[in-house]
Amino acid sequence: MNAVPTNQSPASESPSPSPSPSPGPSRPDAPDGGPAPDHPVTAGPVTPDSVTVGPAGSAGAAPWYRRAARGAFADLSPLRENADYRRLWFGQAVSSVGQQMTAVAVSVQVYDLTGSSFATGLVGLCSLFPLVAFGLYGGAIADTVDRRRLGLIGAAGLAMVSAVLAGQALADLGQVLVLYAAVAVQAGFFAISSPARSAMVPRLVPTHQLPAANALNTVSMNLGLTVGPMIGGVLIGAYGAQAAYLVDTVAFAATLYAMWRLPAMRPLGERKGRASVLDGLRFLREQPNLRTSFLADLAAMIFGMPRALFPAIAVGFYGGDARTVGLLVSAPAVGALIGALFSGWISRVHRQGAAVLAAVAAWGLAIAAFGLLHNLWLGLFMLALAGCADTVSMIFRNTMMQVAAPDEMRGRLQGIFIVVVAGGPRLGDFESGAVASLTSPAVSVVTGGLACVAAILLLAARRPAFLRYDARHPTP
Repeated sequence: MNAVPTNQSPASESPSPSPSPSPGPSRPDAPDGGPAPDHPVTAGPVTPDSVTVGPAGSAGAAPWYRRAARGAFADLSPLRENADYRRLWFGQAVSSVGQQMTAVAVSVQVYDLTGSSFATGLVGLCSLFPLVAFGLYGGAIADTVDRRRLGLIGAAGLAMVSAVLAGQALADLGQVLVLYAAVAVQAGFFAISSPARSAMVPRLVPTHQLPAANALNTVSMNLGLTVGPMIGGVLIGAYGAQAAYLVDTVAFAATLYAMWRLPAMRPLGERKGRASVLDGLRFLREQPNLRTSFLADLAAMIFGMPRALFPAIAVGFYGGDARTVGLLVSAPAVGALIGALFSGWISRVHRQGAAVLAAVAAWGLAIAAFGLLHNLWLGLFMLALAGCADTVSMIFRNTMMQVAAPDEMRGRLQGIFIVVVAGGPRLGDFESGAVASLTSPAVSVVTGGLACVAAILLLAARRPAFLRYDARHPTP
């Protein structure tokens, strides 16, 4: 989840022809302060029935198999119709590959130096505190500054950290503390800029395309999560951790260029002083459905995220090496990618709260099954099922939040969101590593998955209104 969403495209790139909407209100990020170039800034959901795609009657004229494919595969209209979003999407794919290679390299390097699952789990704890502190603060900053510029600063900082990691590996320092410090600084840069990048999406696509855009975001992110760990495992096995760090450093050159191509993203309306983190927390406290969606994701990430155990599982369960670790890390991303590619049905689901809880419960059951199976291919299949369920949950949670939050609050809510989606797994790393050190990796994985399911059942019992949440009549 730690991709840096930026993007690149040729200078001549332009969106595909589409019917032009009526001019919207003045927007600060428009080139001349005039109307927004792509669409008016809107609020509230637009149902699929209210959107006409293509000439009248064209859908009925298409062969049945093409209509079926359109309904099954991911909706590409945000990429076709919005050049700026297209740049953001491609940049996210580029950065995801390098960052996930680095994540695997750090995990493998710490385990090689210590031979301890607990020490590997501490990597997550080292990044947790910067994510929480700077994620909340970064969200407040994003509501008052140019979000594009903040994204550039974050990408540059992440590139420097990758260069430092490459340097320590090439020098063969063998110091775990250096790795812990680099991970903490990396988490800080990510947390400062990520809320700004995430809050860009509702400014780049119209409201009715947000579910499709969120599905495409998971495609881009999971392309990196799938390809990155596999390439990282091969490079680490053949040339050492320094190879993965160097590739990540070079990849950020493309990311920085892509972010530079985006338009300015200054706050809408008149600025009223520095945004307050507490205002964002108070807003979330008053939105019970949004709050429940955050709690559901925390249950999955804290109890059902055994990635810190992958190095030990690769050796203990399967007798593998760094290549096996790469397969384990990438398997959930493969499932997530498949789920996102076949997300055409997403826009037809209105009971989004029930869908979130069902998806998170499915994640927990798949993780528990993974802990019980010591066959590599069955284990990879269960991790892929978990990743598919996570994609469904992520799409609906992002859409619910983006529809409910006004633009002046999106940065702060995205800051809280990034604390959950990025900080939760780090806490999960610590939890799974600690339980494994007291029992065994298998016990840690199985009990964590079952605890996730129990937490979801408790949320469903305490928040029945969340089960009734209807996207046609959203009540945050």
